[in-house]
Amino acid sequence: MSDIFREIDDDIRRDQALDVWKKYGSFFFVFGLILVGLTAGYRFYTHYETQKAEALGTRFQAALELSAAGKPDEALKEFSAISTDGGAGYSVLSRFRLAVERSASDKSEGSKLFDVLAADATLPPVLRGLARLRAATLMVDTASLEDIQAKLQPLVVPGGTWAGNARELIGLKLLKAGDIAGAGKLFDEIMTDDIAPATLKQRVQVYLALVKAGSKLP
Repeated sequence: MSDIFREIDDDIRRDQALDVWKKYGSFFFVFGLILVGLTAGYRFYTHYETQKAEALGTRFQAALELSAAGKPDEALKEFSAISTDGGAGYSVLSRFRLAVERSASDKSEGSKLFDVLAADATLPPVLRGLARLRAATLMVDTASLEDIQAKLQPLVVPGGTWAGNARELIGLKLLKAGDIAGAGKLFDEIMTDDIAPATLKQRVQVYLALVKAGSKLP
């Protein structure tokens, strides 16, 4: 008897499947075509993006080689072009490199380019912070203490990626201005900062020796 019930159950399922196909078969066919089209489109898109990224990588490397070969004008032209028509990754890399290249001949212009990057809300905070730090580094010898403090103070936050480097620049500026106590306070904060890089702390040890000797930077 169980075999009979099983056969009946199979027949019912088969009849239900046929009814579903009669009612919705055309829909399934169209849906299948759409799915195939989407899959093909996605594969084409990923292939295109991969080729584009490889081409941009080649252009970026060529621009770096132009810079290394002492051809700054050609390198600047290429970095500028990549920053305009490159993808998100290479565009940002090229904008940073463009600022670096410009800084080699004109620190003021380079600093301005880094300021633009620092103000770009589309960039991740860590990159905006780096741009702010680079802008201040370029102008640390010519800008006033107040200007350097105003530019770098937003980076001096607990756990900030660039907090130690910002303190270093402000501290050096204070040391040059003769504020030995103020500089020493910042240098001590760097030495007790768990995330401050070891190389930074090594430099700070030299600065602290100047602080203990009561010497200011020339």
